[in-house]
Amino acid sequence: MTPQITRRKFLQSACITISALTVNMTGLEKALAAASGSGPMAACDVLIIGSGGAGLRAAVTAMKRNPKLRVVVVTKCMPSRNATCMAEGGINGVTDFSKGDSYELHCFDTVKGGDYLVDQTSTLKFCQQAGPAILELDYLGMPFSRTEDGRVKARPFGGASKVRCNYSADKTGHIVAHVCLDEALTHGVKFLMDHELLDIAAADGHCEGAVLRNIRTGEISPVRAKAVVLATGGYTRIFWNRTSTPYISTGDGVAAALRAGVPFKDAEMIQFHPTGVVHGGVLITEAARGEGGYLLNNKGERFMKNYAPAKMELGPRDIVARAIETEIREGRGFGHGLEAYVLLDLVHLGKKKIVNDLPQIRHVGKLFENIDLVEKPMIIRPTAHYSMGGIDVDKFDDMSTVLPGLFTAGEASCVSIHGANRLGGNSLADAVVTGKIAGDGAAAYAGTAEFGAGKRLADLAGQWKSRFVGVTNGGDARQMYAIREEMGAQLWDNLGIFRTQAKLAALADTLDDLQSRYDALRIPNANPVYNSVFTEYVELGNMLQLARAACLAATERKESRGAHTREDFPKRDDANFLKHSMVTMDEGGRLRMGWKAVEIANFKPEERKY
Repeated sequence: MTPQITRRKFLQSACITISALTVNMTGLEKALAAASGSGPMAACDVLIIGSGGAGLRAAVTAMKRNPKLRVVVVTKCMPSRNATCMAEGGINGVTDFSKGDSYELHCFDTVKGGDYLVDQTSTLKFCQQAGPAILELDYLGMPFSRTEDGRVKARPFGGASKVRCNYSADKTGHIVAHVCLDEALTHGVKFLMDHELLDIAAADGHCEGAVLRNIRTGEISPVRAKAVVLATGGYTRIFWNRTSTPYISTGDGVAAALRAGVPFKDAEMIQFHPTGVVHGGVLITEAARGEGGYLLNNKGERFMKNYAPAKMELGPRDIVARAIETEIREGRGFGHGLEAYVLLDLVHLGKKKIVNDLPQIRHVGKLFENIDLVEKPMIIRPTAHYSMGGIDVDKFDDMSTVLPGLFTAGEASCVSIHGANRLGGNSLADAVVTGKIAGDGAAAYAGTAEFGAGKRLADLAGQWKSRFVGVTNGGDARQMYAIREEMGAQLWDNLGIFRTQAKLAALADTLDDLQSRYDALRIPNANPVYNSVFTEYVELGNMLQLARAACLAATERKESRGAHTREDFPKRDDANFLKHSMVTMDEGGRLRMGWKAVEIANFKPEERKY
């Protein structure tokens, strides 16, 4: 492991500038740049967008496969501030076969949990690699919680038939991210810090590279790459006011891929975690229920007996979230409006258990609600949490897309492993497994590929430079923030846990209006240096695009499946909708609907009971 590293040391030793990629151009790259008329253009072999668990694993794997490749990770923030750090409860994977667990059983639980909208062959491969990935993290020095005999500790998690959620207290994601970062620094991975993705360039049937913006200086640069890996995370910040994800989770990679011609798969499949704090939606981990926490209504009843009698509080997240909202809707909750809630009671676990295994959520409870979990129950309500939908993966074995040269991993991707509802603990496993596969696939591709001409890349960079000048010529930034607030509120009301045709139609009209207002926006700050308003402007554009795609897919899926609950179509309809929604964008920017068959293998769809 690397010695203790500070932000200053990280910036000095691991971070580079765009100019470093330009200076190191080969003779062929300079000739291509001259031929395209673009002048010197930054270039690297593998460009990875996103510094969470998936992006970091991709970078290390790419460098290990081919040490001669120039591999660069692009990140909007410090890697230690990514969404992976916010995963708490644990990481799923079979590491103990002594009590009847198996990769096949993990796969079945995942398929059933995803309400059969799961590509089964790919998911079995994922499960076969999840266990070894956990053991690899252990080998790299990850400080897992331990049993008395020194083995990695695991806890029960929702929808699982066996105990396979391995954990480090309730800070598992934070620790996974830092272990992956440590490994990246050990292998000399280089970072472009404080850069945001603006677009992906597709030309002559392949990916040319990406257009990036330096958030600090405002410089907009085309970067030519033989292979690009999008590991930019999910898009649940579209709910803005009620989500557990960080402010960077604006779906930049998914939006850029959609504009580049890659389908947005299962856009409507958005997970609502059952237990977020009432004020803001910050997460109270599922581990709280895994360790024995109770959900209580205003009558003091453990109401999950009415919804998942066999699993109780450890039912899948979609079922538990619907149960909580139903209790609130039918008057058995506490409070009113957006501040309505039920209780999560951990007091009976005792102080020692909470301090040792659930320290982070105790801190969150005190910080956001002024409640000490040791002394009284936490007030909770579902919160927008995870994107099951994402960039369509064409081939799991290398995490490639339909656009040659473009790969994806983690929450930004959709294989689909999680289907219509992700099981808790599968997200961190997804990140480290698919990140490793994508890095290997991108390195293999870059080892034989040639750089594109770069003309489309240069054109896109020019368009973004013109857009900056055009947008930053006066106006009121408060209008942008009003659009963002209204977007979040409208999505919560109409694309939330319960959906209807009327709600979705109203949402579509509202989103069209918000898009028109966004297109007419002007912001007052023309200074490119640390122009945070323009950064938020770009992110809002991506979120509106993805919200419109999710609304379209939800409208067309006239059934209830997993996290997608249509009150006007309350039954699952395998005859007509056992298929993935595929949203694409035409050259005029219009969204189109399509469908793709689900990959069925060993597990035939059956009624889902817990």
